[in-house]
Amino acid sequence: MAKKKKEEELTPEEETVETPVEETVEEGNPWEEKYNAEHDSYLRLAADYDNFRKRSLKEKEQSYGHGKADAIEKLLPVYDNLERALNQETADEAYKKGVEMTMTQLVSIFEGLGVEIFGNVGDTFDPNIHNAVMHTEDENAEENTITQVFQKGFKLGEKIVRFAMVQVAN
Repeated sequence: MAKKKKEEELTPEEETVETPVEETVEEGNPWEEKYNAEHDSYLRLAADYDNFRKRSLKEKEQSYGHGKADAIEKLLPVYDNLERALNQETADEAYKKGVEMTMTQLVSIFEGLGVEIFGNVGDTFDPNIHNAVMHTEDENAEENTITQVFQKGFKLGEKIVRFAMVQVAN
């Protein structure tokens, strides 16, 4: 408490007198500035590295997604041919059963990879995922309804691998 009373009792002349502690702080300012500059440089380098790491991880994930989409796109002709084979009439039940099993297996593989198959008759036309190649006037169908599907569409996550080719009623 004695120190507090002495500080409060200082006259204005005594307040302006510099102490040796203040002189050492002023002399240390160039070192403090250099330390702060080095510290800022270190923080920037750490932030740059963190950004690089995040960008590299994102690019790696995207390249995997693009490669997966490319592989699926290469398999789509096989799906189309199996679908055509299923739509053909045949007297050989063993042949038909084999094609059905192959198609079922291919669809389950697509589902396992996260592929969504879309474009069914009766769906509402969406220009973001459907490609309308024909229009028809059909009084039985509602406006912008898919009346015929020429090729199914495939979507991997948010990426459209192939648009569905459809006929739309107006």
